[in-house]
Amino acid sequence: MAFEIGLLLFPNITQLDLTGPYEVFIKFPNANVQLIWKSLVPVQAGGGMQLLPDTTFADCPQLDLICIPGGAGMNPLLNDTETLDFIRAQAGGAKYVTSVCTGALVLGAAGLLKGKRATTHWMSHEMLSELGAIPVKERYVIDGSIITGGGVTAGIDFALAIAADLHGEEVARTIQLGIEYDPDPPFASGSPATADPALVEKTRIASRGRQQERKAAVRMAAEKLSGR
Repeated sequence: MAFEIGLLLFPNITQLDLTGPYEVFIKFPNANVQLIWKSLVPVQAGGGMQLLPDTTFADCPQLDLICIPGGAGMNPLLNDTETLDFIRAQAGGAKYVTSVCTGALVLGAAGLLKGKRATTHWMSHEMLSELGAIPVKERYVIDGSIITGGGVTAGIDFALAIAADLHGEEVARTIQLGIEYDPDPPFASGSPATADPALVEKTRIASRGRQQERKAAVRMAAEKLSGR
């Protein structure tokens, strides 16, 4: 039997949240990797890239691994009953329940992070606690079957960790070598801990509108969870 992997696809997704781990997952031995959304209509990612779903919520088989990416488009998902019900149902039978970046907030809104250690993108990190999670500032965090990755590129890291857990370290190392994942960025500004404080503040200001919208959606989702 193939190992069933499904990545949630949605409008205005950050495509690297999805395509980073996807590139690792498709190299797993005997894996079937699918992109899942409500319909099979092409979905436009942030920036305009068109992505094509493979299957719908209704037709999706039970997954062994479900992955929820992030991006600006996840804000509406925090209170989208159809999407949250699908994630909860799949999580019940999955070996791994995972997220990249702000996809962790969607897992939280589905009630899957209560009492769990988790991480997400640095600008939304403090929102995890509102959804019952224990925020941890790590590249990726494993807590039982729940695995959450930090911002965007961390999706590659956690996918390689799963490769090692499932198939052994040699397989994971081989995949890493094959995709030449050897980060050596030209600037030390990939984290608020290393970036210039003025740049961090400028980035926060530029994202203020989206973050305010996200906080309101998280608050609404948290209120629904408290009433469950």
